[in-house]
Amino acid sequence: MKGKAAHSEMKTLPRVVIVGAGFGGLTAAQTLGGAAAAITVIDRSNHHTFQPLLYQVATAGLSPGEIASSIRSILRRHKNVEVLMAEVTEFDLARKVVKTADQETAQEIAYDFLILAAGASHAYFGHDEWEAFAPGLKSVEDALEIRRRILLAFELAERRAAAGGPPVPLNFIVVGAGPTGVELAGTLAEICRHALADDFRTIDPRRARIHLIEGGEHVLPSYPQDLSRSALEQLNRLGVEVLTSTMVTKVEPGAIYMGEARMEAAVILWAAGVAASPLGRKLGVAADRAGRVPVESDLSVPGHPEVFVIGDLAALKDASGKLLPGVAQVAIQEGRWVAKIIRRELEWERQGLHPVSQTATKVGRPRGTFHYHDKGSLATIGRAAAVADFGKIHISGYIAWLTWLFVHIFFLIGFQNRVLVFVQWAWSYFTYERSARLITGSTNLPGWNSSRLGEQGEAEEQEISAGAHK
Repeated sequence: MKGKAAHSEMKTLPRVVIVGAGFGGLTAAQTLGGAAAAITVIDRSNHHTFQPLLYQVATAGLSPGEIASSIRSILRRHKNVEVLMAEVTEFDLARKVVKTADQETAQEIAYDFLILAAGASHAYFGHDEWEAFAPGLKSVEDALEIRRRILLAFELAERRAAAGGPPVPLNFIVVGAGPTGVELAGTLAEICRHALADDFRTIDPRRARIHLIEGGEHVLPSYPQDLSRSALEQLNRLGVEVLTSTMVTKVEPGAIYMGEARMEAAVILWAAGVAASPLGRKLGVAADRAGRVPVESDLSVPGHPEVFVIGDLAALKDASGKLLPGVAQVAIQEGRWVAKIIRRELEWERQGLHPVSQTATKVGRPRGTFHYHDKGSLATIGRAAAVADFGKIHISGYIAWLTWLFVHIFFLIGFQNRVLVFVQWAWSYFTYERSARLITGSTNLPGWNSSRLGEQGEAEEQEISAGAHK
């Protein structure tokens, strides 16, 4: 009865709907905990993922449960916050309604304030069909699929060699040399040279080749040039073959094209582009080419001061005219800023200064301007290899790696297993061990039959497979 009474009481309070439980949405919900409002958090997953460590799941260093935590468990102490696992399909800004739908039910959720923090996904520059051959890394599901493909490539090569087939070149291609691409390429090189080096009897994983392909002139193009050069040197020391000023023009099963040049690959990974969630366009306002929503200086949608867009989905420029980057700290600071605005205006409502239906900007109370406080950028490359940009201070190598470790583990992650994550992650780095080397799901690898086995193709592979099972 107590729970039902509390739920009934929440129905009479002003409602804040938060779409997305990434860094921005979760921070907003936590900041609004205890406010005189009913908070509804909607996400299509039941967990919050610590995205900076997704590449560790993709490369078998950590298990999914070590970098993800239940949204409900994170928010359970805030009694005014409810969580809905649902897919948002539409917004009606005129009626102030969020629409959700699944196979069984459709629901309309009214709001007084709306925070859209739906994040971003992969961008294939108009070639969405490439995703099947070159997965990106934005979710736990993506990480598990990449892990499956990486480990399976070695297993298939071993099986073929053990059955008497000719050796298969193990080429891994990472497209895009931003932070995610650099992390994947560097860690892949370490896996091949160390973690898997002594585990196979017929193939030698150390002979695998890691290719990192970047369309721009430098790796880590958003970093200062001295750090970009340092990152390139560290990648080279790890054995990563880097191609810059090289555009990928086509992706097919087991191969990519760079103009007329074709490069075969056992596994292709995509880290070259980011597109904002399609939910941004469903607001019915103009969006930029990447799908981001231009917002006012207070992060509200033009013409709708009760609607806020934050994180990767928001297009906001800093004082120098540059768009704020799509990184966790931006989303966290924006989520906290918006939540404080809403708390303040809810308090004005409680004091009778103005109704919630009239936001502060409509009654002459300016909200102020959001200012992002840049705490620096860090990118890890491999064991004891990283770069860090703290404005005038640039660090690379072991010190940058230690900085990356402590910043990401202790200052960003927000759930109780941080110590377990730290111990497991650090152990894998210091010992080269990869503790989550599980292959689950399909044992098919795109392009294996056609591009890896040459003219004899699938028939020969089936024969080899049959022989291996005898």
